[in-house]
Amino acid sequence: MNKMTTIASAFYLAMTLPVIAGHAQPPSGPREAARFSTRNEKMNVFVSNLMGKMTLEEKIGQLNLVTPGGAVTGAVVSKGVEENIRKGRVGGLFGISGPDKIRQAQDLAVKESRLHIPLLFGMDVIHGHKTIFPVPLGLSCSWDMPLIEKSARIAATEATADGLNWAFSPMVDIARDPRWGRIAEGSGEDPLLGSQIAAAMVKGYQGGSHGEGLGRNNTLMACVKHFALYGAVEAGRDYNTVDMSRIKMVQYYLPPYKAAVDAGVGSVMSSFNEIDGVPATGNKWLLTDLLRKQWGFTGFVVSDYTSVNEMTAHGMGDLATVSALALNAGLDMDMVGEGFLTTLRRSIQQGSVTLKQVETACRRILEAKYKLGLFGNPYLYIDESRPAREILTTATRKDAREIAARSFVLLKNTVLKNADPILPLRPSSTIALIGPLANDQRNMLGTWAVSGDWQQSVSVFSGIKKLLGDSSKIIYAKGANITDDTLLAKKANVFGLRVETDPRPPADMIREALAAAAKADVVVAVVGEASEMTGEAASRSDIDIPASQEELLKALAATGKPLVLVLMNGRPLTLSWENDHAGAILETWFGGTEAGNAIADVLYGRYNPSGKLTASFPRNVGQIAVYYNHKNTGRPMDPDNKFSSKYLDVSNDPLYPFGYGLSYTRFAYGEPISDKKEYRPGEKIHISVTVSNTGEYNGEETVQLYIRDWVASVTQPVKELKGFFKIFLQKGQSRQVSFTLTTEDLKFCNSDLKWVVEPGEFSVYTGTNSAETQEARFTLLAK
Repeated sequence: MNKMTTIASAFYLAMTLPVIAGHAQPPSGPREAARFSTRNEKMNVFVSNLMGKMTLEEKIGQLNLVTPGGAVTGAVVSKGVEENIRKGRVGGLFGISGPDKIRQAQDLAVKESRLHIPLLFGMDVIHGHKTIFPVPLGLSCSWDMPLIEKSARIAATEATADGLNWAFSPMVDIARDPRWGRIAEGSGEDPLLGSQIAAAMVKGYQGGSHGEGLGRNNTLMACVKHFALYGAVEAGRDYNTVDMSRIKMVQYYLPPYKAAVDAGVGSVMSSFNEIDGVPATGNKWLLTDLLRKQWGFTGFVVSDYTSVNEMTAHGMGDLATVSALALNAGLDMDMVGEGFLTTLRRSIQQGSVTLKQVETACRRILEAKYKLGLFGNPYLYIDESRPAREILTTATRKDAREIAARSFVLLKNTVLKNADPILPLRPSSTIALIGPLANDQRNMLGTWAVSGDWQQSVSVFSGIKKLLGDSSKIIYAKGANITDDTLLAKKANVFGLRVETDPRPPADMIREALAAAAKADVVVAVVGEASEMTGEAASRSDIDIPASQEELLKALAATGKPLVLVLMNGRPLTLSWENDHAGAILETWFGGTEAGNAIADVLYGRYNPSGKLTASFPRNVGQIAVYYNHKNTGRPMDPDNKFSSKYLDVSNDPLYPFGYGLSYTRFAYGEPISDKKEYRPGEKIHISVTVSNTGEYNGEETVQLYIRDWVASVTQPVKELKGFFKIFLQKGQSRQVSFTLTTEDLKFCNSDLKWVVEPGEFSVYTGTNSAETQEARFTLLAK
């Protein structure tokens, strides 16, 4: 116990009880259940005693989350924060970090407020804290749950070393529209994969399942967001309307949120959009009927940034009306808007809300603080010695480098006339390293790396130079600006310089690039988006590579030199021209602090790329939304039938499908084999497939299994991911991969919103991606 704890008030210490773990649901087994019950009883007694001493103003104050500045996602910054803390009118802060700053704020609460109730301290810890990992969309392309959990574990360690105890992550919104900028923050288009990643992230942040790790000084409370359906905004435009059927919600969009709840996530953040015509922040069906009554969530719900106030713009009423609507719906904490703080007392007097509702919300927030150990030690997460030894260390940078390399996706790799593929590069080759992102540090971290330091990031030029030992084999030229559109550049520079405009004419820059290419054996063009061209408030109607870079690529392609594209972006791009003209394409997303080193590792074959796409790449924006688990329709695509569901000018298929990703080696698949042709409900279904490494390199492959239900009372998609294994095979090695399905895996959401399984014929597909599969069939018999 540190000095600051010992001088807390006598009342505060008298109320202290042992720290307990929080659970979304009791653990199984009588002994665990008894321990869970005892701990909950202690927490309930403690919180009840404390609330018995609180005034109404102090209870409402716990519902108030404010920011004194820093990382914000809106125009509002809280005023009078210090005085409100002293008056017990603040439950938590976000937007500040560092033990010194957080200690100052916690001192105000613990030493100068009447009841000495500690504060929560939150931050947008999205894909790392100071050691930045790939943007979540890139991270998801690893298909590696232990690795993803490890990234969250490292982020939690660093964030808590910086004094934080609450992360506004993971974002688990399913997204099928790459125009939406926040697709970068999620895990793509599939509910099964998204659910597994949601659970892995929660476990990583909270130190295990069901919140059992909470209360240690190196774990923090996760906050799953954005509840719900935010990834389905119309036209891919941020903050826009969402409108979908309940069946679509239940089967495709809600599972990742449910997985996070089942993993014991401590808090949930409501989304900006409306659901069934009612904004999520004031939607009782969503926040109470579904989240609490059906799913059994016991933590607290916080609004997104001023989303309570924004219900007025939705057309739901004035601030008092929408604040009452939110509390009645089941919202517990108001982020920044202070509608709860300024209106709830009067609303109680007028009868539009009840004292019990305020107390229920207050209790949930106090319980979260209890589970975090703050009532045992309000300075638990404040240790000035930790940052130097736990933040941005040699070990965390090594992990970041490995994780980044595993997130990259090889999209194309042409075989040259000498029968060798372009990649991996030979160290003896001279490369022309060209592009506005080739020697850039500022954009390596990607969107929402709020605590990251771009000066600590590794550029591609630096990474290759370090790998080769010198720069004699590298001829560098910028070649183009990220964009020559001054308005777009201004918007991309909102959080600091991301698009640095070279004063030279574009033609001069291209000439310099062509001169470099003429002296090289291979051209490596590093192109894509600026980091803030994706993320929140960064939707794009045109998702081509910016025109300035397209002109550069066309000039480079015309040289006839082997052309390798290294892409940096936070969304699927439209790459039809690039696919036709580049010899090799490596998708690296925004790889984080160690991006340059990881890219060098992959380009030169120190790591054989194994990433697989988690979001389909459209051929053009007119295809959107294009995703693998679409419905068949009554007139499925038939190239010989005009009156079928297709385009006149482009294929229905995406350019790169879900699950797609190449390797420097080759993997051959045998036919899937089912252990029998007929199954009865309750029986396990065993599917096996032999996978062989027939190439020249050792490598990893993600073996994927999909199903199709051919006849059902509700129409089903043409494929649904139901399992995957990531395996390592040495060259020449074969392995039989076995999957086990149960009747649970065959269930779908029917018109009564119930998960059901119906007898009939099913197809099972195994393969290297959702489009390249082989099929087996089985029949599920009636009971």
